[in-house]
Amino acid sequence: MVRRPPSSLKPTVIDSLLLAATRIATFEHEQPLTQASGFFFERDARLFLATSRHVMFDEASGHRPNRITIELHTSASRLSASSSLSLMLYDGGMANWRQGTDSGGEVDIALLEIDRGVLPPDVVLQAFTPAHLAAADEAIEIGSSLLIVGFPLGFHDTVHHLPVVRQAVLASAFGIRFQGLGYFLTDARTHRGTSGAPVVLRNPAAAAHDALPWKLLGAHSGRLDMSGRDLVEDETLGLNCAWYADILTVLSQDPPAQR
Repeated sequence: MVRRPPSSLKPTVIDSLLLAATRIATFEHEQPLTQASGFFFERDARLFLATSRHVMFDEASGHRPNRITIELHTSASRLSASSSLSLMLYDGGMANWRQGTDSGGEVDIALLEIDRGVLPPDVVLQAFTPAHLAAADEAIEIGSSLLIVGFPLGFHDTVHHLPVVRQAVLASAFGIRFQGLGYFLTDARTHRGTSGAPVVLRNPAAAAHDALPWKLLGAHSGRLDMSGRDLVEDETLGLNCAWYADILTVLSQDPPAQR
């Protein structure tokens, strides 16, 4: 048997989308709690971590971490090189993350600013910007093929520290708040740990040189189920909630604003 040298197995091109997502671990001091997904968002040279708000705090389940860690690549040529960055969630008893509300109540998206001074000097990442958000009047066809980029059950490429991608379908009318709440539906197989993952659509208008040729539509929150479902006779719907990403323009304002 002839074996290829290891160097021939290295990919020559990594889709920039994989470098826009990061694995999140939550802690209460040194006690590990949960794992989740997140992504980077940049506005006016300021860098943020975006994820589901319930990753930061969830009163219903008693989930109250006081810090998180995220995983960062530290070499453009060697993806196996990574570093863990610890971020505190509170300062003097006040939350460091930003969350918002709309007419339907709380929105399950949170934004935590990252001081660029604490990043590794050779950090390698990609960040969405307001330009990646879908316009308010943009028509996105029902049934469109979407991707959810994250870390289901914490699963990922542990050698190269890369997320995995699940295929999804737009399952409700985009731009319409499903049942009056600030999310739309996707049809996809998802798991715990995917909370906070970016939900994206390939941008057909992107130029060949665009660093991140995707539209950011939302942030995956969780699976949607029916309260009256017969647990024996009826399967789960297989549908998920994804909160509209346009709230990031509100949360990334300085100072942050409510809408």
